[in-house]
Order: sequence, then structure tokens, then C-alpha cells
Amino acid sequence: MEDQVIRFLRFLQEDRRLSANTVAAYQNDLRQFQDYLQSRQACASENGASDAPAASAVSLANITSAIVNEFVLDLRARGYAPATVARKIAAIKSLFQYLHRHGLIAEDPAARLEAPKVGKPLPRAISVAEVQRLLNYGRDRTTPEALRDRAMLELLYATGMRVTELVSLDVEDIDLVEGRVRCVGRGQRVRVLPVRATACDAVQLYLERGRSALLRSSDPQGALFLNHRGQRLTRQGFWLIIKARARAAGITTSITPHTLRHSFAAHRLSDGEDLRSLQEKLGHASISTTQIYTQVLAPGSGRLVEARSR
Repeated sequence: MEDQVIRFLRFLQEDRRLSANTVAAYQNDLRQFQDYLQSRQACASENGASDAPAASAVSLANITSAIVNEFVLDLRARGYAPATVARKIAAIKSLFQYLHRHGLIAEDPAARLEAPKVGKPLPRAISVAEVQRLLNYGRDRTTPEALRDRAMLELLYATGMRVTELVSLDVEDIDLVEGRVRCVGRGQRVRVLPVRATACDAVQLYLERGRSALLRSSDPQGALFLNHRGQRLTRQGFWLIIKARARAAGITTSITPHTLRHSFAAHRLSDGEDLRSLQEKLGHASISTTQIYTQVLAPGSGRLVEARSR
């Protein structure tokens, strides 16, 4: 089974062009399923089941719908949240659909497997005042890391980019003279986003006094945002930075890596930007995804945001 899982993950990455984070999530969920199958086989062998295969070799031919259902019941018995169970079920169903479609299995054991219904939570935005507190914290600090952090947060809130898109930027992707940035989103779709003056100024200051100090001459690269080792900052690194900064700035609202993206969207709609324009900036394939933000309470206003369509 291991070879088929690897083949499936390669298909997700190379053919469907899913992000590295998404492929890693599929891999983790399928690894847990494989571990369960191996544990189940080991127990069967210990109990003397004559038809139990070796615990180290999980065969696709031995996986039935009953076994898949047992795995789901085991997840629920162990207290996994419905959303987590639904995600793991989705990974398993995608795997077996792929294998069946490519003739690697005769029947799909997960075809009738149903995921628990989970209401998708609304994106959480913070207020304009909280955003400004986050952006202004430590404004007088001039260390390379402080200049980098302010530039990242200013750029993120000015454009609504995804965090993965932000940390994937190269120096050549941003045009400070024209006030725009080129980013590559999901499905390798490219979009060019306007950047307001305050964000351009923060990035310019970082390039002049911050990045040059972080860059290691022995390892030159084009990455825009660097860590203390002179390497491209990771999504996880950004997560730690924004959490620490929010805490230091006295923001008690829950902060996630996409908080500024959600806040950008909610604030733009609240200010009257139309949905089609916002859809293009956020890089949503469907406008229905952008419409979710019309249900987000505009923080500090006490009302739902109002949106206009072209």
C-alpha cells in the first residue's frame, strides 16, 4: 500500500498542483490510516487469525468497507473532533477514488463512506484598531528582524495575500516604484496586487537596512523575507512571529496565520469594495468563497459587512 500512497501524493503535487502544506496534510492523515491497518493486522496475528497477513505488509486487496468504517469509529471513540474526522475521511476517499479510477483496485471500499456534517466556521477578522496596534507595535525598533516583521505585516494587510504566498515572494516580485507585487497562488495562478504607500515604505526600509543584514554572503538567494540564518522564512516561522507580536501588543483576540487576510477582506467589504474586485485580489476561484465575508461581522461596527457585486 505504501507505494500506492506515494503515487497518489505525487499525483496531488504534480498533476493537481496542490500546495506543499495540503499534500503534507494528506500524507499525515493517510499515514495514520496505514498505522491503524498495520496495528489491526498485528492484533489479528497475535490472536491467531489464520488468514491474517503480515503486519508489515498492508495489501489493498485486504481493505474492505468494514475495515474503513472501523477506522472511522476508532477515530470517534478516541475523541477526534467532527471536523478532524471529516478531513481524514476526505483523504481516504480521495485515495481510493484515485486508485479505483486508475485500475489499481477492483472496488472502492470507501465509496459509501459518509463524513460527518460540519458547519464551516466563518473567517475571524480583528478590528481596524487592533490591526493598527499590531502594525504599530515596536515601530521605533530598528533591528533587522523588527524591520522584516513590520514589512511582512504591512504587506499582508495591504494585499490580503495568503501567508504561503507572502513567504514565497522573491525580491524581484515587488515593484516599489509602481506600488505592486506579483504573487503566485493556488493552481499556479498569478495575480498582481496593488500595494499602498505605507506598506511600500516598510518594505523599502527593510530592504535597505534589514534584509542586507540578514542575508548571508555565502548563501545568496532571491527570497524577500529571510530568517536569522539568511534563509527563506517559513510559514511556521511567520506563525510564531505574529503570535508573539500580538501577545506583546496586548491583543487578546485569537490570532491565526490568516487573520490579516481575513481582516483585509472584511474591512474592504465594509468600506464598500465590490465582491468581484475583492475576489480577484484574494485569488478565489469562485465568488461563493468570497461571499463568505459578507457574513463576517465588521469588528467594531456591530453590523455585518455590506458588499456590492458588479
